[in-house]
Amino acid sequence: MARTAAFARRKAAKAADTGTGGATLSSVLADYRGVPLAGYMPIRTEIDPLPAMAEAAAHGPVAVPVIQGEGVPLKFSRWTPEGPLREGPFGAKVPEIDDFLVPEILIVPLVAFTRMGGRLGYGGGFYDRTLETLRAARPTLAIGFAYAAQEASALPLEPTDQMLDMIVTDQGVLKG
Repeated sequence: MARTAAFARRKAAKAADTGTGGATLSSVLADYRGVPLAGYMPIRTEIDPLPAMAEAAAHGPVAVPVIQGEGVPLKFSRWTPEGPLREGPFGAKVPEIDDFLVPEILIVPLVAFTRMGGRLGYGGGFYDRTLETLRAARPTLAIGFAYAAQEASALPLEPTDQMLDMIVTDQGVLKG
């Protein structure tokens, strides 16, 4: 139920997108120049992080997620704006040749979020497992990227859900 309503809000926000979210994300990432980060290749009605990722790639390594299998944490392959891509699972493109790195910052796609940093994804648990693994090894910053319209007052969160440290939207920045 929460996912269905959130998808509808995201679809409406995408239709009205003015592109301001990318500029806000770029300004946030400017504070972390050179730190390995992972973004994502937008699918469906997700807000597009690619311009901010391209700007960040001029200063340090940028990667995108590569699904390794059900129930397995994501790996991240180096991405460049001009690099060749191939089809990945769920319609998201991935680099043609894998060159894996470990990011310290993740730009996380989502379906809905709470002001306190709760996140509702697609239900596969990929980012929760991945963030848990990365955070067990070292501090890892999780930045949710979404339209402000995707905010929910409450979400059905579980104990295994990893919280976002920050949410960047088309209307500003929220700390988790």
